This record gives sequence, structure tokens and C-alpha cells, in this order.
Amino acid sequence: MKQVPVERNQTVRQQLLTLLEEDVLGVRELSQHLQITEKEVYSHLEHIERGVKASGKRLRVEPARCLYCDFVFEDRTRKKTPGKCPVCRKTRIQRPQFTIVSSST
Repeated sequence: MKQVPVERNQTVRQQLLTLLEEDVLGVRELSQHLQITEKEVYSHLEHIERGVKASGKRLRVEPARCLYCDFVFEDRTRKKTPGKCPVCRKTRIQRPQFTIVSSST
């Protein structure tokens, strides 16, 4: 994870937006960088997804993927990592990654 300068006088959501505009990150990396729980990050992501639409951007989600059979959870609307793969029933799932991009992308 590259170091993105985040101003400490920003709100957590503003810091999250800054990080997501600069890099593709998972919830764990965001949680560690901002020193908040992963559960809080998921909550903020829901609000950010709605909020960035007004500025002509969108939250792009690189979907979770099964590390055994390469099944990609493309149609999943929830942000959290699935518990197990519906194809092979294994639990080694690569977590989804998030970034902010312009709506035209």
C-alpha cells in the first residue's frame, strides 16, 4: 500500500475519500490506515457510494474471488467478503478492493 498523505483535520469519511481516489484498497488496508474497525469502514463505504454520485464519480468495486476455483462474485451487491464460494464451498476468498473513479470509466 503506497502512502497517501491524509490530513488529520479531515473527517474519517473525507480521509477515506482521499485514500480511495489515490489507490485501489481493501477494507483491511483502509481500516489499518485510518485506525478504525473494518465494520466502520463498511458503514462509511455505503455512504461514500451514495455521496460521490453527485460529484460525477462512483465507487468501483473489484469483486471478491475464490482462491481455489477462481469464481468471481460479480453480481454481489454487498460490500463484505462472502463466507464461502457457492461453487466449490471453500472459504479462501480474496477480499473485494475499492477505488473511486469518474463515472465515465
